[in-house]
Amino acid sequence: MPSTYRYRVAEEIDKIPLEYLPSVLQMVRAFRESVTFKSAEASFRQGWREALDGDTYPASELWTDLDAE
Repeated sequence: MPSTYRYRVAEEIDKIPLEYLPSVLQMVRAFRESVTFKSAEASFRQGWREALDGDTYPASELWTDLDAE
């Protein structure tokens, strides 16, 4: 089944004029990055950098938006 989707995506991309392919590439990359998870190591490194930079929130504020429902 995945190969069927790859084939269909490739068919659609083949129909796009060449001058628009850089934009399509950017959209595909942005989509992939939005739906895939970073590795545990990358997530830890980002969190550690944020903590060192002081980009933190008190634990009491982390769930305030959830209580609004």
